[in-house]
Order: sequence, then C-alpha cells, then structure tokens
Amino acid sequence: MPRFIIVDDHPIARIAIKLLLEKHGHSVIAECGDGEEAVTLVSQLKPDMLIVDIDIPTLNGIEVIKAIRRSGRTLPIIVMSGKNIDYYASQSAKAGANGFISKANNLDDLVNAVNTVRNGYGYFPLNASNTLFENQPIDDSVRLKSLSAREFEVLQYLGQGMEVITIATRMKISNKTVSTFKSRLMPKLELKNRKELLEFTRRNRMS
Repeated sequence: MPRFIIVDDHPIARIAIKLLLEKHGHSVIAECGDGEEAVTLVSQLKPDMLIVDIDIPTLNGIEVIKAIRRSGRTLPIIVMSGKNIDYYASQSAKAGANGFISKANNLDDLVNAVNTVRNGYGYFPLNASNTLFENQPIDDSVRLKSLSAREFEVLQYLGQGMEVITIATRMKISNKTVSTFKSRLMPKLELKNRKELLEFTRRNRMS
C-alpha cells in the first residue's frame, strides 16, 4: 500500500485529499501545513509519495521540492495549487516535481495524477489553464514566464499591496534590490503603473 504525506496549510483540504487517497487504497502516514516540517517528515518517515501545496509557510512548495531533491531523495512529488498554472507548473517541474494539479478541478485530477506518476510518467496538464482564464489575454502567461523566480515573488507581494520596505524585510534583501526587481518586472509585463500591476495580479489570481 503506497504511503503518502500531505502538505497543505488548510486542514479541510488535507482532509479531502486524505479521504480521496484512502478511498483508492493508499495510506496517509502524515500531514502538515508547514514547509520546514514537511522536509523533516519526509526525511524521518520516507514516504512513497508527497502531495504538496505551493502557498505554505516557512518554506513554500517550490522550496520544499528543492530541499528534498538536494537531499538526494527521489520520491515522486505532486504539487496542488490554486495559483497561476502556467507559471507554477513550469516552476514545479524545474524544481523536480513529477506532477502538477490545479485545485480548481476539485481534486478530480488527483487519482489520475497519482497513477500516472507511480507508473513513471510526469503529469503536467498545462493546457488546463485555458479553461480557467478565458477572459485573460493569451500573452499574460508568456509574460509571466519571462520573470525570474525572485521577480515573480516581488510581483506577488506587490499584488498584495505591500510596500518595498515590507517586501525587503519579508525576503531578507535590501530595499534597493526589491526596487531593482520591481523596475525589471514592470516592463517585462508591459505594466505602466501600480493600478495596472494590481489588475494584472488579480486577473492572474496572484493576489
């Protein structure tokens, strides 16, 4: 019986995932809502597969994947997220994930993803974004992919209404560095002012 660890900071989401996995004959040996704890649990319990959300505290999902891969562990990892699919599916794959599922699909894809990944294949349904962002200009996803990971992180914080000094503290970098990232991402996204930036992040479900 495959042994899973579930990482999501929403208890209800963890319960839903656990029930679905157990219904299909899998065993959930641990669950948590914190990135650092997730890395520790994987090291201690050595599960057969990890299901992890992106938006979790201490270490986000991408950082969790990178930490696990740096440790030499090769267990399959599936990312579940309600964030921008085009950007995060790509970033998840680059970090070493084996699959990506949108939470917008109400877990319908989870069983298929688990079976696909267990058979040694990747599960990255990037085209699913077409049904989620029907009113969004097609080139938004292309623009997002042009950002570096740090530029994207600054964009998220700006979309939440944070000021440069607050973002600098959160990211543990200087105000000048944050301002540099901001000045780079604005032309890449073809944004002229703060209003357009906020509209962009809302349109792409980043705030």
